[in-house]
Amino acid sequence: MQLQFVIDPPLHGHKKKTREKKNNNIEAKKNKPILTGSCLLYIQLKMFDANTSANDTVERACGDGEIEVPVCDSKKQGLKPVTIPEVNNTPSSRFLQVELELNAHLRRLTFSEPVRYIYNPLEYAWDTHRCYVEKYCQGGQRILFLGMNPGPFGMAQTGVPFGDVRSVVDWLKITGEVGHPPDEHPKRRITGLACTQNEVSGARFWGFFRKLCGEPGLFFKHCFVHNLCPLIFIGASGKNLTPPELPAAEREALLALCDTALCQAVEALGVSMVIGVGRVAEQRARRAFSAAGVNVKVEGIMHPSPRNPRANKGWEEVAKVKLTELGVLSLLSNI
Repeated sequence: MQLQFVIDPPLHGHKKKTREKKNNNIEAKKNKPILTGSCLLYIQLKMFDANTSANDTVERACGDGEIEVPVCDSKKQGLKPVTIPEVNNTPSSRFLQVELELNAHLRRLTFSEPVRYIYNPLEYAWDTHRCYVEKYCQGGQRILFLGMNPGPFGMAQTGVPFGDVRSVVDWLKITGEVGHPPDEHPKRRITGLACTQNEVSGARFWGFFRKLCGEPGLFFKHCFVHNLCPLIFIGASGKNLTPPELPAAEREALLALCDTALCQAVEALGVSMVIGVGRVAEQRARRAFSAAGVNVKVEGIMHPSPRNPRANKGWEEVAKVKLTELGVLSLLSNI
């Protein structure tokens, strides 16, 4: 059995909307998918007045060249073509753009056994994910912590990498609505920020930096956190499947797209060091940058997973030693 992975548009508020009949009232056409060639663009048309530039009203989700999309011209009350790549040039908007482009490519992939369910929190948890990126993706960050893919009780629930709910709500102060994937395993329901299941890896990761930095601002002044792959794969039993557990051909097709997006994200952020959280993420980053000729230093720290016996014996101390060696710890100390 093969699964075709289909991504819905990232609707702000996360309630799927049916396509309305065409009419001349552009205010009624919000968040509607537009098919242009092989690209699926998601255009968010915002209400604006005569003092607001039309260039501030568009977000794109696919980048196979420059594409002109009509938006409302407030002076003429008509339609005006806008070249998408010229819109929004902040680090957060560039980063979100890379993620949406990756989604548009991932939707073409198919996955077979042992995969039975595929979740993409960049779709159903787009609201909280965008809150995280817009709040903390800033200029001048030189370090990117890189995870592999979301966990079922972390980013799957919150839209935030290593997204233990308590850390996300209490420390990172992320808000927003979380919807549901099209098909859910009965043992892996999405309850969003109301999830009561503890994500051990995320609690360890964010808990460590909370102790170290005190406030999120100090951490995000220098660092950002991202996952290589946004997808969660679940087997028939409810088992969480990591990308290395996928069939070889499907895994390589997936990771080739993720590698390209990672290189684009690093360029958008301007980071000089990527720290893989776990050996798999570290090795994949090295491979991606080497193949693309990207000159970014790659290092790694131990993954805080409870499946790792060494992590269970004191992950924080191991992380401190490594981050001290890399010159990162001194940047993040609030003392």
